[in-house]
Amino acid sequence: MKLSADLLTFSDRLGHKFFRPDLLVRAVTHSSIVSPHRDDNQRLEFLGDRVLGLVMAEALLQADPNAPEGLLAPRYNALVRRETCADVARQIDLGAVLKLGRSEMKSGGRRKEALLADAMEAVIAAIYQDAGFEAARRVILHLWGARIHNVADDARDAKTALQEWAQARGEVPPTYVEVARTGPDHQPVFTIEVRLASGPFEQATAGSKRQAEQAAAAALLKKVDQ
Repeated sequence: MKLSADLLTFSDRLGHKFFRPDLLVRAVTHSSIVSPHRDDNQRLEFLGDRVLGLVMAEALLQADPNAPEGLLAPRYNALVRRETCADVARQIDLGAVLKLGRSEMKSGGRRKEALLADAMEAVIAAIYQDAGFEAARRVILHLWGARIHNVADDARDAKTALQEWAQARGEVPPTYVEVARTGPDHQPVFTIEVRLASGPFEQATAGSKRQAEQAAAAALLKKVDQ
């Protein structure tokens, strides 16, 4: 099998030349376009998640040999979570080469965070199966780059930090409510309000509910923790 011109260009952006091009084709194939003669990327995604996890765990241990597990765990979570994988996918324009069914294309699938993150993990697995762990490790460390060294000392997400703040003061966990949703179905914008039982609240707007919740929690934590 020979790669198409767009996948050859993508392979250059990725920094890996495939000995088995079929692996890359499968990695960028979404289940919405699967046929009896075409496999999707779900099994590769499962494997890629584990390969990424091992590389990130090892990289964090090497980056900070004295960090306790309590700091390493949130840093690890920040590096392997869906948002980070999707950011890396955008960095190499993975969305442009995804093979999607018509319905997914119409609904903006090339920009969907979940599809990008899953495909990024599948591509990692494809490299692993194509050339082994060291090849996958090299590409991952290159693509994640400065993210590994710049991850915050305490990378707990804002929602967790706000909940712990409330619990430490005897309050019930904060509540999150979607107060507005705008934009087209394929690219919605959410406004989320977070409120503490004691009264303080904040709102934030983002392209996903999770991002809006995180931004609102960060804003409220900044307000109350002064």
